[in-house]
Amino acid sequence: MFKRWKKEKRYNSCSNCGGGFYFLGFIGAAIYYLQTSTGFWNGVVGILKALVWPAFVIYKLLGM
Repeated sequence: MFKRWKKEKRYNSCSNCGGGFYFLGFIGAAIYYLQTSTGFWNGVVGILKALVWPAFVIYKLLGM
């Protein structure tokens, strides 16, 4: 007869919020490393470094 409306619990979680920050950081790091590269292979290494730039940041922060 009558439908009972249940209150659904809604959780506002942000499990993927860091992805945008990481992507922007990757783009910025890739541009930086490509601008400072002197050859093709240095540019390739720069792209690889841009993929793992958070590791460099944490290493420098822990070294302080």
